[in-house]
This record gives sequence, structure tokens and C-alpha cells, in this order.
Amino acid sequence: MNTRSSKHICIIAWCTFLFYFTAPLFLSMYVMAAPWIEGDFIKLWEKEKSERQNPFSPPSPPYQDMVGKTLVERVTGMKFIWVKGGCYEMGCGYWTSDCFSNEKPVHEVCVDSFWIGKYEVTQRQWKTIMGNNPSSYKIGDDYPVEQVSWDDIGFFIKRLYKQSDKSYRLPTEAEWEFAARSRGKKEKYAGGITPDSLAWYGKNSGMTTHPVGTKQPNGLNIHDMSGNVMEWCFDRHDYEYYRNSPRNNPAGPPSGAYRVIRGGSWMAFPSYLRTTAREVGSPEFRNGNLGFRLVIPHQ
Repeated sequence: MNTRSSKHICIIAWCTFLFYFTAPLFLSMYVMAAPWIEGDFIKLWEKEKSERQNPFSPPSPPYQDMVGKTLVERVTGMKFIWVKGGCYEMGCGYWTSDCFSNEKPVHEVCVDSFWIGKYEVTQRQWKTIMGNNPSSYKIGDDYPVEQVSWDDIGFFIKRLYKQSDKSYRLPTEAEWEFAARSRGKKEKYAGGITPDSLAWYGKNSGMTTHPVGTKQPNGLNIHDMSGNVMEWCFDRHDYEYYRNSPRNNPAGPPSGAYRVIRGGSWMAFPSYLRTTAREVGSPEFRNGNLGFRLVIPHQ
């Protein structure tokens, strides 16, 4: 056997020795480390997954942690405020004034949690979905869209659903009043008792609409629920239904020729800005002082 062959044999023997005695050590080290390595990867994956998750996924309990949270709809940029459900005395009570007969009797109503538009739907948002602008006051993209009927809004919601694959609708008037009154507080106007700081109306509007969100918000950080434009609600209208409303999540009668309108507008007297004031219109009715905001029901 020559010297070169001897060296090769020694090298092979030494490598075999190292593998035989050190492989178990490395294997045991891997077994001990694997859970931590795998755990880090899982954590990273879960973090990425949560970042990719759609922001409209229903929140986890405790729901009170969502109070004050804002969600942004990705197609139009609409912002939504979380409103934690609860019970309140709906209607025009002792704590306010200028009550109309259709705001009585005061009755207890309970609503589930929901998301509601922080602002009225704007002309930009309507154009993004519908490709047109029906408004009388085409002053700017951040002005509320108006001249839209209850029926028109139905088409808007259908198109929005196809683009975002989320569930939207108009607020029921029980939800609308609950949100306007900062979760059912005794607020004459949406946010307090001084309309000039809270609303665009006949006295201060210059008889035109204004950009959304330029007046003070209410206690939930929602703007323009008093003034600027009136707002369509989901409900059909019936005097007897309101007088005998179910306690839980009333959504209006199953039939009726008219729909409920809330909120007052840029041309209104203060009495029509009140959070309990109710008006009605046929579903095909359009006007330059009438718009809307949307809700995302909690599912």
C-alpha cells in the first residue's frame, strides 16, 4: 500500500468517526431547537395573515374594545365608526323640545352593534361606484352627494357589494337615532345643544351644502347627523308601527309607500335638526338636500 492510499484511508476513517460520534449531538440540538424555529415561522405567518385580513372581519369580544375604532372601505375610502349596541329610550322625550306628534310615544329600543359611516357619502365616493354625479351642488368631491333616491341607493349598494364583497345597507331609523345620540344619550342635536357648532342649516349654510366633516362631531366622532343633507333610512314608514315598535332591532313595517328620512339639512329650521325628528319620502323622491350614509351590520 503506498503513502497516498494510507492517507486516504486515514481521512475516511476520521470522517466516519466524526459522523458516528457527532451526528447524535447535532440531531439532539435540532430536536430541541425545532419547536422555537417552527414557532417563529408560525408567528410570522400569523402576523402576515392578520395584516392581509380584511378590515371588515367581525371583531372579537370584548366588543367594548372596538369603541372609537374606524375602518376604511378600500374601494371608495368611506370611513366607518364602530357603534356598540345597547338599549335606549327612542323618541322625543322630556329632555328636549319642539316635538312633533310622529316622534311619540317614547319607547325602549335595543339595537345590535354595527359600523356606521363617519360622514355622509360624498360625491367622489358616488362617482367611484356609479360613474356619474347626480348632485345639484357640484362644488367639490368632498361635498355630500344629493339628488339620490332610496331606489338609487339600492343600485349603489349592489355595485359597491360587487367591488368590495361586503354587506352594506342603509341604517334603520332606530340605529340612526342611536348613533346620532351618541349611543342613545339625551342629545337634542347630534353632539349637544348648540346647532351652530354642530350643523350646517338654514341660518349658517348660505343655502348650500358644505364639505362633510367640517362641523363638530358627536360623542362617537360621527359628523353631520344634524344638518348638511337629510339622510335616507332603511325603514318603510307607518305611524302605527312606530307607536307599537318591537323592542329589539326594529326595521320598519313589511310594507308601505314611503321611507323614513332623518337629520335635517342645509335649508332646515333648528327643529328639523333634532336627533328625534322624522320625515318621510317616496322611494323615488330626489332632492338637493337629501343624501345618505351607510352601515355595515355586525355579523
